[in-house]
Amino acid sequence: MNNSGSVRCRTKGMRPRKSGNSSSVDTTQVEQSEQQFLKWVDFVGSLKHSRFKTAKNKVFPSYTLTVDRNPQLGDFTSIQDAIDSLPLVNLVRVVIKIHAGVYTEKVTIPTMKSFITIEGASAEKTVVQFGIPLGTYGSATFAVNSPYFIARNITFKNTTPVPPPGAVGKQAVAFRISADTAAFVGCKFLGAQDTLYDHLGRHYYKDCYIEGSVDFIFGNGLSLFENCQVHAIAPIIGAVTAQARSSILDDSGFSFVNCKVTGSGALYLGRAWGPFSRVVFAYTYMDNIIIPKGWYNWGDPSREMTVFYGQYKCTGAGANYAGRVSWSRELTDQEAKPFISLTFIDGSEWINV
Repeated sequence: MNNSGSVRCRTKGMRPRKSGNSSSVDTTQVEQSEQQFLKWVDFVGSLKHSRFKTAKNKVFPSYTLTVDRNPQLGDFTSIQDAIDSLPLVNLVRVVIKIHAGVYTEKVTIPTMKSFITIEGASAEKTVVQFGIPLGTYGSATFAVNSPYFIARNITFKNTTPVPPPGAVGKQAVAFRISADTAAFVGCKFLGAQDTLYDHLGRHYYKDCYIEGSVDFIFGNGLSLFENCQVHAIAPIIGAVTAQARSSILDDSGFSFVNCKVTGSGALYLGRAWGPFSRVVFAYTYMDNIIIPKGWYNWGDPSREMTVFYGQYKCTGAGANYAGRVSWSRELTDQEAKPFISLTFIDGSEWINV
């Protein structure tokens, strides 16, 4: 994100009282606003995933390649070399096993090289890292532009230091996914500002660890995070999500189910990067670092009527709903149902990890 992605804190002052019957007028306006929002909640919860085509995954690998820093122990010494060896248009499942080690390189998977699986020895032992800030889109250590990508047991890291609040040009993306139907299991995403660029498409994150400071899970993907730990390293103030849904027709949003939110600093659950931003936290533990208001409107009060921010049966000191902004919701069972299972991302069609 550009400089508008920096965290800004604002305190709204109390409006002066007016004479006459303004109090009853204001109350009526609040009630009407509340009713309108509840209608919006019902509408958003009823939306179907009609904009995506049926996913046809290829599960069984046709062949396997190995990467090792020692040329005698693998087919390639760099991950990018292994990817470059694949056909320009790849139509079979290929597993690239990356042996233990630290691989300092920028990796890009082009659009037509689908059905690639990346497997590390473990997230602690296999690390891909890079560290030059090159703007939001270009700074990614690892970038995927093709569908049906799978990553298991590997760490993606951007080594750029944590920037001071309001810093310009310090975006440091560890991973960018710009394609449909990607799955990540047992992976770590380490960075500071803008760690995980969940750009476009349906994505599934299971048993992952995601670390950052400002807007460190952001983009316009339709993504489910299950059993993941989200860890803030903000020195002062930060935000977990910046979901970019820009239209009522955008079939996107983030759902966190059975996750943990921990770390340092004061943390927003999300900021409304897009005017129709959509994020839900369900059955999630929240540490006491969560700012009581929970959510920030990106400095645009008009977004408060169109965003969809919800909690459902969350726990921990930071999950107290009493101080939340009025334009977020503690969801009912019915409202939460579309967001808390694989059906949120049509997962039964394509997930097999």
